[in-house]
Amino acid sequence: MDAIYDYRQLLFDGTIVTIELAILSALLSILLGLIGAGAKLSKSRLLQGIAGAYTTLIRGVPDLVLMLLLFFGGQIMINNIGEATGLWDYVEISAFTAGVATIGFIFGAYMTETFRGAILAIPAGQIEAGKAYGMLNWQIFTRVIWPQMVRYALPSFTNNWLVLLKSTALVSVIGVSDLVYNAFGAGRSVRQLFTFMFAVLVIYLILTAISDAGLRWMDRKYSAGVRQA
Repeated sequence: MDAIYDYRQLLFDGTIVTIELAILSALLSILLGLIGAGAKLSKSRLLQGIAGAYTTLIRGVPDLVLMLLLFFGGQIMINNIGEATGLWDYVEISAFTAGVATIGFIFGAYMTETFRGAILAIPAGQIEAGKAYGMLNWQIFTRVIWPQMVRYALPSFTNNWLVLLKSTALVSVIGVSDLVYNAFGAGRSVRQLFTFMFAVLVIYLILTAISDAGLRWMDRKYSAGVRQA
């Protein structure tokens, strides 16, 4: 425990990086999920095909493989395009940016199915009633679709978020100074890897417990009217 206390600042800094990484990745995944769900529910076969290929790719490739491909291969591809077109000079992609992009890209596919299922659960008559009332598309989305979509999506979203939070540990492989990376380095330096990995376990449990409590509160808030009915 003395070693944990001595390296407390390093563990705290790593925890902050992990939280930042998780939040930014979740925001990106929500954006991609909404776009993907819209594409899958559109009448365009091209958009449906692109969204279907996206979700199929993510389900078939391990997360770590995608992270390594995007971190190393993505940077090379971007710089090759810039060199060929002359639109930009050499671009250095940080490990943190690559981690956010990869995790967001991966969980965007899961969010796509989450949001698609939630939208399909909304009675079509409500959307048709909105159109008949003269609402614009954005009004239908904000007043009819979004409030109900959140309620239907929250159980699956909660699971996706908790898995995403744990998946942030993968970024330690590409050198991001997250909780796992810092704890591993500190544990090796004092030859107490088990102690530091156990501390990581406890911190992740605390983060998931707080997340679960917050999302349960959101579920109660968006389901209040339904439960009263």
